[in-house]
Amino acid sequence: MFKFQGWFKGKGVRGFAALLAAVLIVTGCSGGSGGTGEGNWISIEDRYTIDPDKPAWQLDQKQEATDLTWYVNADWWNTDFGKDIVTKKIKEDLNINIKFITGDDTKLNTFFAGGDMPDLLTVFDSNSAVVHKASTWAMPLNDLAEKYDPYFNTVAAADTLNWFQQEDGKTYGYPNYSNTQEDYDSGNIPAKTAFIIRKDVYDALGNPVVGTPEQFQRVMKQIKEKFPTLIPFGFNAIGEGTGSLGDTLQDFIGVPLETDTGEFYDRNLDEDYMAWLKTINAVYRDGNISDDSFADDGTAFEEKVKSGKYATMLLDGTPQQGGNLQIYMSANEGKEYIAIDGPQSTKGHAPTLNQSGITGWMINFISKDCKDPAKAIQIFTYLLSDEGQLLMNYGIEGETYTKKADGSVELLPAVKNLQLHHADQFKKDYRMGEFMFFGHDRHKAMSADAFPQAIKQMQEWGKGKLTPHFILENINPNLGTPEARALSAIQTKWNSTLVSMLRAKDDASFENALAAYRTFLEENRWSDIMKIRSEKMKQNKEKLGIQ
Repeated sequence: MFKFQGWFKGKGVRGFAALLAAVLIVTGCSGGSGGTGEGNWISIEDRYTIDPDKPAWQLDQKQEATDLTWYVNADWWNTDFGKDIVTKKIKEDLNINIKFITGDDTKLNTFFAGGDMPDLLTVFDSNSAVVHKASTWAMPLNDLAEKYDPYFNTVAAADTLNWFQQEDGKTYGYPNYSNTQEDYDSGNIPAKTAFIIRKDVYDALGNPVVGTPEQFQRVMKQIKEKFPTLIPFGFNAIGEGTGSLGDTLQDFIGVPLETDTGEFYDRNLDEDYMAWLKTINAVYRDGNISDDSFADDGTAFEEKVKSGKYATMLLDGTPQQGGNLQIYMSANEGKEYIAIDGPQSTKGHAPTLNQSGITGWMINFISKDCKDPAKAIQIFTYLLSDEGQLLMNYGIEGETYTKKADGSVELLPAVKNLQLHHADQFKKDYRMGEFMFFGHDRHKAMSADAFPQAIKQMQEWGKGKLTPHFILENINPNLGTPEARALSAIQTKWNSTLVSMLRAKDDASFENALAAYRTFLEENRWSDIMKIRSEKMKQNKEKLGIQ
């Protein structure tokens, strides 16, 4: 599953200022009713008696619907609730009305600066001050489960709860797409990264191979000659990060995750990776990468995916682009995107594609100001359960899917037809596969219809190429430390350096930008940061029992 890794990544000076504000605000936030910091522990005596063998949402006798606010720290989140088949069923089963609020880090900080806290809150960075200081403003899931819904412990993963446990021994947030080693070993987790090419382009060029830098550059020139209206090579929007040309490309060519002695390895300066950055720069200098690609935001990139503007792409997050790829595929038979081997290591390394790790992606909390924490933990339990997972992925049995004799799930023909040929209407009416606060890939494996047809071949190509990156999760310096501030500056510098190298007008400009970055590292505590990361990698290995 595609995820946002690292709040710091590419946030720059503005990001650092927002982070510092968050640290100060969250540190001083006592949360809870009357500022006691204890939370709004309501009585459920007149509603239901807890039963460890039955989810509380099935027991709760509260008559009037519960109104809850849920803040999601992403402007792109769909705020509708109760209109599509998925959220309409959630509304009905749990007797709730949810008002979604969206925003960015600036809006998030306003809640901690004295604004009304939402009942539930979702963020995307496990290393943020909001997450680290969750005990000051969120209610512990362990205690909520014990008091209101012990069935939560039946559906929540023990390894995930332990991974998010804070110093007080309690867990406050629970993510989606939290994968353990067992999940990886199961084979049920599909790859989310692929080098893709339009099939008509692939056929016209006689099934070209782009594995070496020389082949890659040559094929991009051929594309420009035969398909002058297309952009030969595209990649995920860079914005203030690295798009799919940072760690995604590194994973694609198998850059090592650690040194031979198990220490932190600076993958950004890897020789193999540098060879491919120079190749992409050569492609740019040939006029085969659009300048717009370095300025496009996520929406602009998606529009080009949807219209098939790129001849080839290194694409990260194929499920997230599945709808756009399906829209293009349905309207352009024979021109759909397919995955091929793409760039390969100049050192002979195999791909080590990443997927969501144990940290997951969206991390969900219940605030101390929550009006009805009993109902809130019921939401967590419901969405984590098989019942909730089936609903979020496939809708309602008999209405949108049927269960086959082997236990697998199949969408009804009319629903499948809508998914294949009217993806926008499908998203609006059904929202299956989108409302994934507590989603997990193991439930996707229950059906051949879990993903759009447009990305199935890409996922098939990715089989056997996934490698867990557990050891690299949450290894950044602690917030508020000099090393954390230095890392923020370094990551901003890397963003600008990467773009400068990729757009360099000649070899000398490329090398000058790289040399300036190396100097910047030396001047900004890089050796100290590497020591901290190495130590945290060691702790991760101990926590997970990795040798």
